[in-house]
Amino acid sequence: MNARERLVESTQELLWERGYVGTSPKAILERAGVGQGSMYHHFDGKSGLALAAIRRTAEGMKETADACLSGPGTAYDRVAGYLLRERQVLRGCPVGRMTQDRDVVRNSALRQPLDEMFGWLQDRIAGVLDEGVRRGELAAGLDPVATAATVAAVIQGGYVLARAADSPEPFDAAVRGVLALLAAQVTPAPDAAPAPPSAPLPRP
Repeated sequence: MNARERLVESTQELLWERGYVGTSPKAILERAGVGQGSMYHHFDGKSGLALAAIRRTAEGMKETADACLSGPGTAYDRVAGYLLRERQVLRGCPVGRMTQDRDVVRNSALRQPLDEMFGWLQDRIAGVLDEGVRRGELAAGLDPVATAATVAAVIQGGYVLARAADSPEPFDAAVRGVLALLAAQVTPAPDAAPAPPSAPLPRP
């Protein structure tokens, strides 16, 4: 791994752990094991390096979410797969973490990858739900856009509640709740036994 990659990966880790304000150039250099000259050779400073790291993190989250939402099964199965995927709940969301940092929110360049990530996620979930409605898998009265916003809010809110409680249980309870609400919108296939509202949550 070259110096640039080490700098980006180290910044990703530190931003998740400490936030933007708590991540100093010195800490980045120490974590990456490179000299100051390497940082300023590849980036124009802390903000430029942070932008590269935030973009990398957002793209990684998009790939992970899309793999779940593009999987096999019904619309419910695919959204459930996204909700139930393995997460480091007590560390919080690496993208959501950035939205709690005032210096990031006030910087339009740093905020852009966050806005794009959350906008993409809601649109992607809404597309899956709309497909489910059109296929008759979900109730015709379901609002895909509003439901997608609810799913995204439950995930981000669940992270906050879990960190506040120092326990993954609030996150798990929120996921079970939204899955039960979504399961109530599932249109059962003829002669099919009713599906359980949710599956057991995997532990990281």
